[in-house]
Amino acid sequence: MMTRVRTIIDKEWAEAFKNRLVLMTVVILPLVFTILPLAILPTVSSAGSDSTDVPAGFYQACNGLPMRDCLQYFLVNEFLLLFMIMPMAIPTAIAAYSIVGEKTTRSLEPLLATPITTEELLAAKSLAAVIPAIAATWLGFAIFVAGLPLVGVTPAVFAQVLSPTWLTAIIVIGPEIALMAVIFSLIVSSRVNDPRAAQQISAVIIVPFLGVFFGQIAGVIILNLQVMLAVVVGLGIIDLGLIYLNARLFQRETILTKWK
Repeated sequence: MMTRVRTIIDKEWAEAFKNRLVLMTVVILPLVFTILPLAILPTVSSAGSDSTDVPAGFYQACNGLPMRDCLQYFLVNEFLLLFMIMPMAIPTAIAAYSIVGEKTTRSLEPLLATPITTEELLAAKSLAAVIPAIAATWLGFAIFVAGLPLVGVTPAVFAQVLSPTWLTAIIVIGPEIALMAVIFSLIVSSRVNDPRAAQQISAVIIVPFLGVFFGQIAGVIILNLQVMLAVVVGLGIIDLGLIYLNARLFQRETILTKWK
């Protein structure tokens, strides 16, 4: 089983990374999401700040930190959303093309005609998209953490980046988000006939997280450990549901005989 899964993963990567759009998404997006915060934080460190710079709801979460530290803490928490969006945006380009792209190039039918099971096929295609997304996110986070002391972040704020809230988001929620995005993209990819339509529809899944991003900017949503643990449970349930739905909707016979 693992040999067949590994073979398909290697095949998926060989084909996906020939696509410039996919390659740019995997490489450039993490760089932008990592460098942008490191470029913004020094301006905050050197600027004077007052209490009006931080939403009132968030100011209470600073627990008595000096205002400059509180503003840094507020901005760092905004950047946390970037590292949660990253594992969602990166694999979409790979997964959305995965099924419908192979259909248009006539390479899916021979694959479906092999003894590989549907579960093995979907697992391989999911892992082929999830692994690069998680690797890029974790690498970007490591660079971000290493660069924080160099841009004037105070020790108190630096400690927040290594707090259970951040580590839960990066280590646990990140892979859950990546899996959710991939399974949703595979569902879309198996139901449409155009790769561009699959990518556009799959991108819709990012919208709710943008809502959280703007809600945090406004101070309406505060991401803390309790919220993160609730998200872990919620995403776990959603992922299991999507995996089940994907297996039910993926019908080999229909793909082989009725796709035009």
